[in-house]
Amino acid sequence: MLRGRGLEGEGLHRVIVAEAAAAGSGGADRTGVAVPAEGALAEAVAHLDPAHAVVGRLPDGTAFAVLREDAPDPAPGTAAARGRGARSGRDGKDSTGNMAGPGRRTATAGRPAAGAASDLPAVWALLSAAGPAVALHGGTGRADSAEGLNGALAQARYALASARTTSPDASALIDAASLTGLGTLLTGIPAEVRTAFSRTVLGPLFEAGNPSFAALLETLEIFLACDGSWSRTAEALHLHVNTVHYRVQRVEHFTGRDLSSLYDRLDLRAALLCRPRRPARP
Repeated sequence: MLRGRGLEGEGLHRVIVAEAAAAGSGGADRTGVAVPAEGALAEAVAHLDPAHAVVGRLPDGTAFAVLREDAPDPAPGTAAARGRGARSGRDGKDSTGNMAGPGRRTATAGRPAAGAASDLPAVWALLSAAGPAVALHGGTGRADSAEGLNGALAQARYALASARTTSPDASALIDAASLTGLGTLLTGIPAEVRTAFSRTVLGPLFEAGNPSFAALLETLEIFLACDGSWSRTAEALHLHVNTVHYRVQRVEHFTGRDLSSLYDRLDLRAALLCRPRRPARP
């Protein structure tokens, strides 16, 4: 999908996808989302000044950018060298008056782009500060060549979902490479899927309105955090060890899981992480 946009060949590529929503709406108000997000990406590209870049919209309307991070400077005296620093405008033309192509803008820069994408978080922060009324969410992925652009796009989409989950009311940019733990990895899964998984695994414990179930959930969380240590769990909860044993047995009864099994512990830990966030009490 992305290979036909002038970035074919070997070399490190960065794919960015973005969405914008009204700040404080939890990502729900995306009125006019495509244009602000695409404009923000175009401005980010301008700040980063990469050797080769494309900004546009995917068929589903998602704003995207592709950066070639390791493209060399053009040879002196060439047309590309004379066009250094060219930037596309809102009408789809760059500063030389050439059309950038359908649905995209292109840019050429006066320096190698190697390492330029490392400045992206700082640029994102600047863009976010300039528009505090808009929550700008972004995700990034990497590919070693144009052959891997579709994979990098999938990474970026997943990271974008993570950004929406972890920061629903404020701007955030997440690189797929930063999702290195179970907790962060799960944030890229759709909220509906996370909730369904948690409800299925935890069973009746999912509805923590019952004080008894709430106590069992707390015990489960502490028990897993203490690596299954009965004594440390009892100490953390200020309970007798026998009480911890009883509560863990009740957890196993309601969930059908065996907490002596590593796989069942992982399932239960994931289910706890996937629970919907409870609104803070006033």
